[in-house]
Amino acid sequence: MLMGHSEQAQHWYGRLKHFITQHIEPFEAEYFSWLHGTNAHGNWQDWQVHPQINALKELARAEGLWNLFLPDEHLGQGLATADYAPLAELMGRSVIAPEIFNCNAPDTGNMEVLYHFGTEQQKSEWLEPLLAGEIRSVFGMTEPQVASSDATNMQTRIVADGDDVVISGRKWWSTGLGHPNAKIAIVMGLTDPNADKHARHSMVLVPLDAPGVTIHRMLPVFGDFDAPYGHGEVEFNEVRVPKANVIGRLGAGFAIAQGRLGPGRIHHCMRAIGAAERCLELLIKRASQRTAFGQPLIKLGDNGSRIARHRMAIDQARLYTLHTARVIDERGVKYAASEIAGIKAVVPRMLESVVDHAIQIHGGGGLSNDYPLTAFYAVARSLRLADGPDEVHEAMVLRQELKKYREPS
Repeated sequence: MLMGHSEQAQHWYGRLKHFITQHIEPFEAEYFSWLHGTNAHGNWQDWQVHPQINALKELARAEGLWNLFLPDEHLGQGLATADYAPLAELMGRSVIAPEIFNCNAPDTGNMEVLYHFGTEQQKSEWLEPLLAGEIRSVFGMTEPQVASSDATNMQTRIVADGDDVVISGRKWWSTGLGHPNAKIAIVMGLTDPNADKHARHSMVLVPLDAPGVTIHRMLPVFGDFDAPYGHGEVEFNEVRVPKANVIGRLGAGFAIAQGRLGPGRIHHCMRAIGAAERCLELLIKRASQRTAFGQPLIKLGDNGSRIARHRMAIDQARLYTLHTARVIDERGVKYAASEIAGIKAVVPRMLESVVDHAIQIHGGGGLSNDYPLTAFYAVARSLRLADGPDEVHEAMVLRQELKKYREPS
């Protein structure tokens, strides 16, 4: 899988794999047993972080397995997007691994925003504690009253008032909002409705303890609240913060979002590929060991052929994603618009297919918390909406493709 990757990437891949095998995989069963007994409810104010998570984070940081996503050799390990991709895939095999290496969403995207667009003050106040893993963050974009597949529909207002900006509106599906260590949200909203449609919006840093910020609830996905992270609904009622909290400048929200949502989707897609590998592994082991009607399940129906098709689909999705990562590295995010949209549509559907088959092979157990399959299914189905619906991504691929056939003017 690492053919063509740099020696540096291969070095960190080996170290990361050893850490996951030695420290994370043996802990997972205990963790989920504890989680479902402690945090399996919507009372997010009572959610806790397992103390072993923090201990593993300290160990990972001590071993240099920290902020691997950031291509800055002083703050991370200086890995290019394509070299980080297989590391993200390894982390994706576990629901808890990304946080242990400080490579979890939405923090990675938020840290990239602050790294590329933040002022020195913003970096000191918020980026540094995020890089240290001392706090968690939230990204507020989706809104309940509008079709957020078209981000220009956003109604939350971010309006200048003297030396401040005032934020008013409601967001939901804001990932990480329930985490006990969540301290800051990057909120995107409408500043100038009369400007060009891609120059109307701004991004601003809003402390979650600011007056006027009210977290109303966490939203379950298939009945699970994804504790202790959560996907929440939050209201901003005339929240006032200094203009110094504006990222970039007023009206630059869409330009910043495009930078944020490029490399960050490589991370999501590669983690999803890792999840698919884990599901396929569980599927094959179960189908080989379980018998029905006198035969192993793998020999019944078309299970064998489906497993072969899963193998091909995973490998195709990985190559598509690695190609996208290399376009980003070599040419930049804006030149990878078609590829980024393509993997956003292809990879979650691939994972959904693999995990659905794995659940079927595991029978009733596949629907329970005895295996990580329901968690991976929720990830797969959520990703088909989280970065925009499949249809939006396919429309982007179509637009980029048709450009190739336009008559020169």
